[in-house]
Amino acid sequence: TIVLVAMAVVPLMTATIQSIHASTIARESAEVETVLANAADRVNRAPTLCDYRIYAEAAALSKGWEASSVSVTYSHYAPGASALAATPGTWESDACPSGGRTPRLIQLVTVTITSPSGDISRTVKVVKSDV
Repeated sequence: TIVLVAMAVVPLMTATIQSIHASTIARESAEVETVLANAADRVNRAPTLCDYRIYAEAAALSKGWEASSVSVTYSHYAPGASALAATPGTWESDACPSGGRTPRLIQLVTVTITSPSGDISRTVKVVKSDV
């Protein structure tokens, strides 16, 4: 009888543990997505600047997470020699050319949020423009 009960209980316990683990990952993933959406919204609503890190970090801090769970990288669009397709512009590193904001600036802000456990990481790209 004990062997039969063990044969029934062990698979149930294994399934329960796997279910708890999957639920934990799903919850953590949903929290990362929420912080990421909050960060993207804060960056989108921010005035056009050359550094948006404080806005993205505020989203993590509002969740009670460390600011170090946020990573922000930048690019700006450098127009080509003309408006023709033959001379397209390029994306260059840094949020602002030569460290300063210019008129008609187009920026690409990439925000990455990593869960406190470090298991889940998500990224969103936000285009900022005053064109």
